[in-house]
Amino acid sequence: MAKDPGKALRKKKSLFREYAEALIVAAILALFIRTFIVQAFKIPSGSMENTLLIGDHLLVNKFIYGTEIPFTHKRILTLRHPERGDVIVFEFPEDENRPYLDRRDFIKRVIAVPGDTVAVRDKQVYVNGKPYKIPQTIFRDGNQVMGDNQECRDENTFPRNEFCRDFMPPVKVPPGKYFVMGDNRDRSYDSRFWGFVDQSEIKGLAFILYWSWDGQDNSVRWSRIGKLIH
Repeated sequence: MAKDPGKALRKKKSLFREYAEALIVAAILALFIRTFIVQAFKIPSGSMENTLLIGDHLLVNKFIYGTEIPFTHKRILTLRHPERGDVIVFEFPEDENRPYLDRRDFIKRVIAVPGDTVAVRDKQVYVNGKPYKIPQTIFRDGNQVMGDNQECRDENTFPRNEFCRDFMPPVKVPPGKYFVMGDNRDRSYDSRFWGFVDQSEIKGLAFILYWSWDGQDNSVRWSRIGKLIH
């Protein structure tokens, strides 16, 4: 009995269609997860040492601060707002005029929330008049940078230069804004210099390390994998 070539062709097309459908579904699920649930992020600089090291790969919880409606700054189903001490990933505010694909993501720690008054004196951070200490904070530079110029004395005047690093006048955080700093306090480009992070720019809460690669030793930092970020 002769074989039906049409049947073999239909079977081949059916198999191709199944694979194509599976790939499309997988792509849609991956896009959905990345947009609304969790996103991977790589640490490119040492501004958050020693909490986060260059070469750390982490996951960001994207729904805890609310699910963002695509192409808008509106959020729904908010579980909570950012709190002092949260390590957040956000779109760098100075990139707002760049093309969308050229905008950079930054990662810092929330130091002050809307309504707080934050100041820096002799490297010490004060929130609402009280010293605010975070155990993870380190200082790479033993010297103090004196903030004695007018730029460092004016409240709510941004951007500021490097001389405002260790001395900053009291600044009240506006509604819907957050003041962030790096844990590597002397080597972090943060809110002391460029101002506040708008809530709409926050992408999520960093919560766990899933991979860590030491580029200097070309080795895996096994002890860091699975470490919670706090």
